[in-house]
Amino acid sequence: MIEDHTVRYSQVARWLHWTIALLVIFNIVGGIFHDALGKAFPVMPLHKAAGITILFLTLARIAWRLSHPAPPLPSAMPAWEKLAANATHFAFYALLLIVPLTGWVMTSAGDRPLTWFWLFDIPKFAVTKGEAVVDISRGGHGVLGLLFGLLALLHIGAALRHHFVLKDGVLRRMTG
Repeated sequence: MIEDHTVRYSQVARWLHWTIALLVIFNIVGGIFHDALGKAFPVMPLHKAAGITILFLTLARIAWRLSHPAPPLPSAMPAWEKLAANATHFAFYALLLIVPLTGWVMTSAGDRPLTWFWLFDIPKFAVTKGEAVVDISRGGHGVLGLLFGLLALLHIGAALRHHFVLKDGVLRRMTG
């Protein structure tokens, strides 16, 4: 029996994947360069709104994934590689939840408003500067964001390896 490695993720899963991916890339770049951009392009309101969007789209993606399992990985893929793929995806889901939440907590302690693309206010957590949860969030947000960026580069590299070197159809599962 020949395996069909071209089985794709559902259209909803692909839409969620690529929308979240673009928002994450924007937020990592914006987070790194927001000081350099300064007043010429105040990226932080967009960064915060995109972060909240990432959080809620991730919750939708998790709900979708629980009811729509991922297509199987190629049976010829070594066990260590399958384990690495599953661990990476688990880490992505954790970061997709934790990084926006730490940003939300950190922002909640500040004076600036938190809005969703200037359309409506986002409620803030009842925290103040100096609280341990705020300090932990502030310290973790940037570090986890950079870790997220490195993990994303690893993910992109692995997808390109599957497509151009192994030619096993793994990338096509998410490209439509």
